[in-house]
Amino acid sequence: MSDANANAIKRLVIAGGSGFLGSGLIRHLSAVAQSAVVLTRGPARDVGSVRFVAWDAKTIGPWEEELEGASAIVNVVGRSVDCRKTTANKAAILDSRVDSVNVLGQAVKRCSSPPPVWIQSGTAHIYGDTDDQILDESSLVGTGFAPQVGLAWEAALAELALPSVRTVVLRISFVLGRDGGALATLSRLARLGLGGRIGTGRQFISWIHETDLHRIIHRAIVDDSMRGAYVVTAPNPVPNRDFMRLLRRAVHRPWSPPVPAVLVRIGSVILRTDPELALLGRRCVPTRLMHEGFTFQFPNLEGALADLLGGD
Repeated sequence: MSDANANAIKRLVIAGGSGFLGSGLIRHLSAVAQSAVVLTRGPARDVGSVRFVAWDAKTIGPWEEELEGASAIVNVVGRSVDCRKTTANKAAILDSRVDSVNVLGQAVKRCSSPPPVWIQSGTAHIYGDTDDQILDESSLVGTGFAPQVGLAWEAALAELALPSVRTVVLRISFVLGRDGGALATLSRLARLGLGGRIGTGRQFISWIHETDLHRIIHRAIVDDSMRGAYVVTAPNPVPNRDFMRLLRRAVHRPWSPPVPAVLVRIGSVILRTDPELALLGRRCVPTRLMHEGFTFQFPNLEGALADLLGGD
C-alpha cells in the first residue's frame, strides 16, 4: 500500500454509524479521511468533522447526493442478532441487511461519478456451527438461519453488477471493543463470578480486536488489490473454555463454575437473546489477509483483552 493511496480518502460515506461497529469505525476513519458522511436513521447533524445525514436504509432520498464523487462506501448496516430468533426478528435481521445493500446499489447506479470502492460488512456466521473444523474463504457455506442471512447479504451485493465499483466483503467474526458489544456483557458477568466456561466449553470463538478490524477496513478502501470475500478474524481462535479463562484473568477474577447449557437457555429467555450465540461456534482463520501480508496488531487473545480491559 503506497503512501499516495494511504492519503487518498477524500470523502468517505459510512452507512450504519449508530451501532457498536459503526461508532468505533467512524472515529478511526474520520481521522484518516478528509471528510466523512454517516448515513443514519437519526436526525441530520454535524458532530465535529463528521456530518450525519438522515436516511431510512430502505428508500432513495436526498442522502443519495452524498455518494456522488465519494471516495468509498462502507456499509455496516444490520440489525443486531442479539435477540430471540422469532419470526419477526428473523425478518428484521435479514431485511435490514439486504434492504440497505439494495438501496445503496440503486443510488450508486444513479451516480455520474460513483464511489470506486464499496466495503460491505458480512458475517463469519456464514459457515454455521462446525465444531473444530478450520474455516477460511475456501470453506463451504453452512446451514441454518445465520448462514442463510450471510449468503443473502453477499448475494444482494453480487446481484447489483457494478463493474466500475470494486467490492470487498468482510466476513467479520466476534468483535472485541471498549464501548459496548458482547465483550462488555461477558466481562461484567465475569466480574460477578459468572465467568465459567459456557456449555461444553469446546465451541470455538473466532474473535478480532476492534483496532485490527478498523485497520483492515482502511486497507480495503485504499488497496486496489483487495476484492471479493475475506474472513476478518484474528489468526488464533480459541475454545470457549480458554476464552473465559483469559477473560477472568483480564478482570482479575478467580475460577468460576461452568455454566451448563440448560442454564444458558433459561437465561436467554430472561435476557431475550439467542442461546446459540454462546453455545455454538466456529474456528475461522484469515487466510487471505495473512497471504496478502496483513500484520495483526493483536493476534492473540491475551494481548487483546489486556489492551481492552487492562484498566479493570
